[in-house]
Amino acid sequence: MKDRSSSSLSGSGASNGAADTTNDDYNDRISQRSQRYRKVTRKRSSMPVADQAPLTATKPFLVLVALLAVALAIQFMIVFSWHHKRHDVHVLGKPPGDVTFAPNNEAPAAHSMSHPSKKDPALAHLVPHLPPLPPILNSQNIPNSKTLIDDTISGRHPTIAGISLVLCTFRAAMHKSNQELAMRKAPNKVQRDEVHERFVKLAQEHLAPLESVYRDKPIFPIREDDSIFVSLASFRDSLLCDTLKGAFDQAKNPEKLFIGAIVQNCFGLNPYPGEPGVQCRTGAQVVGKDAHGHDTTKVSDAPPDRNGIEEFCNSPEHKQYCDSGQIRVMYLHENESLGPAMARYYASKLWGGESYFMQVDSHLEFYTHWDELYTNECKSAGSFPKAILSSYPPGFQKENGGILENKPSPGARLCTCEFSDSDVEAKIIRINTGVGYSGGEEHPTQVPFIAAGFFFTPAGFLVDVPFDPYMPWCFMGEEIMLSMRAWTHGWDIYAPRKNWIAHQYRPGRMGLPKFWGSVGRLFNRPGPGFSNQLQLRLIKRVKHLVGYKDCCSREKLMQDGDELVLMDVEHYGFGDVRSREDYLKWANIDVDAKRCSSIGWCNKGELL
Repeated sequence: MKDRSSSSLSGSGASNGAADTTNDDYNDRISQRSQRYRKVTRKRSSMPVADQAPLTATKPFLVLVALLAVALAIQFMIVFSWHHKRHDVHVLGKPPGDVTFAPNNEAPAAHSMSHPSKKDPALAHLVPHLPPLPPILNSQNIPNSKTLIDDTISGRHPTIAGISLVLCTFRAAMHKSNQELAMRKAPNKVQRDEVHERFVKLAQEHLAPLESVYRDKPIFPIREDDSIFVSLASFRDSLLCDTLKGAFDQAKNPEKLFIGAIVQNCFGLNPYPGEPGVQCRTGAQVVGKDAHGHDTTKVSDAPPDRNGIEEFCNSPEHKQYCDSGQIRVMYLHENESLGPAMARYYASKLWGGESYFMQVDSHLEFYTHWDELYTNECKSAGSFPKAILSSYPPGFQKENGGILENKPSPGARLCTCEFSDSDVEAKIIRINTGVGYSGGEEHPTQVPFIAAGFFFTPAGFLVDVPFDPYMPWCFMGEEIMLSMRAWTHGWDIYAPRKNWIAHQYRPGRMGLPKFWGSVGRLFNRPGPGFSNQLQLRLIKRVKHLVGYKDCCSREKLMQDGDELVLMDVEHYGFGDVRSREDYLKWANIDVDAKRCSSIGWCNKGELL
């Protein structure tokens, strides 16, 4: 017992001794760590503040952030590429990389594979290319048309193809409506106001949604490459092909030239599968004199019209421009024509982001390097980039394949106007030329008027002064409206110092077809009478904006039952940079007295 107890006591003492040793070692280690920590702290506290780098500034941290950024960029590129491949296949109906729209599984042209839209995602709206040749009159023949329209109307992914299809759908609806109205017999024969009411209803259904989505902004990004979009409204024009050839052959940079053509032709009795045919007719041709010495005229049967687009695209020298998508076309039957103002509205919607917008007629000649000359002239205007070049070009009679060979003549200034005394034009303001340039002027000078047959301007114009889709059947009034709208939105109008294009002026004696003759035949009222009735109603829209108080105030229009002519007029009126009253005073126009006075500052070239 004693030994066991002694032994037990001895073991307990040994154990306590070991514990004391362990505690001493532990305390020594803690003391050493504390001393090291105090040394480091004192060292750091003695360092300058700039040397005490935070964790986020250390090299390892920065390397890690850089690696993460690269990984995220790669992931984004993969997802972006995958999304657009799905869009190409699902929406455009073609495999990725194929930038050509080829209906009926036709092989794409090899030239089009080099089009910039293949390389630049910013030009994706140019794809698919609508084929410039018939048969494309029926929009139902376009694959994935509903998706293209929905993507455009929603604003998700607008394309020129989608916009073209919106216009074609409206065209088809108008065609059906007009055919139904034209079939009505007496005593229920269609009346003027019914035709207009149908138009407004269909424009609200098909065009208004497109207008509202892109109001006050460009539909597509405006490129800064000096590219030019040319708006061409063509009505049964035999010189359309020559005009296109002259524009491209005489351009310094034809690769930067894009055409939006509205081809209103008579395609004959058997045009294309699924398309209605009509017997083509001439205009009112002079065939002799009556007993009083006045001209006698006759309208005769005629063959189908030449398709200038087809002639141009089948030319070996020019086919490349059609294959590359530089020729954008909307076709209408001649009896679907709604007049020049509406055709120019259509053409403006074929713009695809080009730097400049140029509106001309389809019977022109072009001088060498006309594109560079007009671009530089516009840039030399004092108000550039809010500058518009416009004039009445000189005329030509002998056709020369679209080539202007003569030395450019001095430019003409649009400095005069008058209130028309024609019953058809109902006292609307018509513009004309004044004193032209004498030569040697260092800069172009300002004028108060825009000619619808030629103007050249930066494409931002289309945002501030969008074309009015509620001006059908109007042959007069568009020029004074364009002038006043542009000026009140802050744009200045200039006369170019030289004429680098020439125009074929076409008097009635030439017997060429006119759109008002087609309107009359459509509604079984031969002659211009029914078209004139429509214009007399629609021109009240122009008069209301210009300020004709005697006929066209809102109160007067409502009293006469003509308030429909003001549909959405607030979106196509004047700007708030300058006022209507200031414009009328500046241009020396007295609307109440129906008088235009001399504009001294314009004729003298005083405003730069």
